[in-house]
Amino acid sequence: MSDNMEEDEPLPLQQELTCPVCQGIFRDPMLLPCTHSFCRQCLEENFKYSKKCPVCREECEKDKAIANRALNSTCESFLKQTNKRPKTIQPSDAVCNLHLKPLELYCEKDEEPVCVDCVTLHSTHRLYTLSDGAPMCKKELSERVHIFEKKVDSYKKTSRNLKNAVTYIKYQAEEAEKQIKAEFQRLHDVLTAEEAMRLKALSDEEGEKIAGIQKQIESTEKDVVAMKELIDTIKKEMGNEDLPLLRNFQNLKRQAHWSRSEPRIPYGSLLNVAKHVGGLGFNVWKKMQSHVKYYPVLLNPNTASPWLSLSSDLVSVKESSERLTIPDNPQRFDPCVFVLGAEAYTSGKHKWDVFVGDNPKWIVGVCRESLQRKKKFTVATNRGVWALGLSKGVYNVMTTKREELQLQQRPEKIRVKLNIEKGEVSFWDGGLGKHLVTLTHKFEGAICPIFGPGLHSSPMALVPGKIAIHMSTTQDKVIDVKMQN
Repeated sequence: MSDNMEEDEPLPLQQELTCPVCQGIFRDPMLLPCTHSFCRQCLEENFKYSKKCPVCREECEKDKAIANRALNSTCESFLKQTNKRPKTIQPSDAVCNLHLKPLELYCEKDEEPVCVDCVTLHSTHRLYTLSDGAPMCKKELSERVHIFEKKVDSYKKTSRNLKNAVTYIKYQAEEAEKQIKAEFQRLHDVLTAEEAMRLKALSDEEGEKIAGIQKQIESTEKDVVAMKELIDTIKKEMGNEDLPLLRNFQNLKRQAHWSRSEPRIPYGSLLNVAKHVGGLGFNVWKKMQSHVKYYPVLLNPNTASPWLSLSSDLVSVKESSERLTIPDNPQRFDPCVFVLGAEAYTSGKHKWDVFVGDNPKWIVGVCRESLQRKKKFTVATNRGVWALGLSKGVYNVMTTKREELQLQQRPEKIRVKLNIEKGEVSFWDGGLGKHLVTLTHKFEGAICPIFGPGLHSSPMALVPGKIAIHMSTTQDKVIDVKMQN
């Protein structure tokens, strides 16, 4: 009975020498600044999960703990006198790492199971039984699973869209290849026709010049025959007796007279080679102007709304009869019905004409390249759009207050002039060359032309610019060739 009491009820000294974590006699005790001591192993286990003292919960750094040698000596003496051995910690998955007691509770804040002795360490936390805590965790995990299932669906959709984008890129490449080949074939046909015309002109001149010289040759050969006959006649008469020769001398002298001019190569009888091959490439290039068009601005199909249809040469746009099946790439406007120019500007002066015709609704101007594309927005200067528009028969300057513009005549062409350094974008009647309005702003970042053709079957089209070749000569060489719109 006494043995059992001694085993079950610790002596007062034994209580003082007991680690509050493992409930065994201290082994290699460590002293914290808060004056509480713990076995070295218990303290190390605690510091894996918390930087606080397991008893008073005061924060403490691991390197602040020092060896409690006095307490260690006392524990060793006690164990020798009582023949006790210190408890050894044998943690398992079902017991607390600190107290080696069954995990019977769940801490909501720390989200971990704890034993009954851990209650003092979680005094301000809400604790549940394992049977109550498990459903809570399952519910949260179920919500996470639901989120991930949605993400899986989203990722699958994105994967399909990416695959569709690959297919669309191949389609773009095929169409572009067809257009490139067709355009080069067209230009090749033009060059072939030009080549044939120039070769025919060369051949015709060659025939004319040769025919002229051939005629000269025939005439010269006839003269040679006639002159030989005359020589033979004179020689024969010279063989006569003196008296007959002298009596016929005057007549022979008249026959021996040759009045025709000396034959020679006629002036200008050779080919005018300079006319045919001189500056050939440049002359052909100048002539090609009538077969090519120059557009100061082209449309960027990767920015076009799915409700817009662009021409293959990217110079006109109109409403699509149905929503196009195209990739929803970040640059594309959707749901707003716009398309941007193919080139963004950061400096310089630029101008272009847009044919709006009799369309009842349109917007033309410039915008920041960083303009949002995936949400509806108000077209206004404070949104990064500087534009002129027509809606319900009213012309509006797209400022924040929508300034109405009174026009006496309806313009069919709108000219846009952009001067980035000066901070101006102006709008003109392209047909009359009449100024309509100018907006000012200190442009920052890249600026793009923007076009809103409205949902109409009549296209909004870019107007080709005029090509002018300016030449100045220095030492008979062309040194300057420019294109102007």
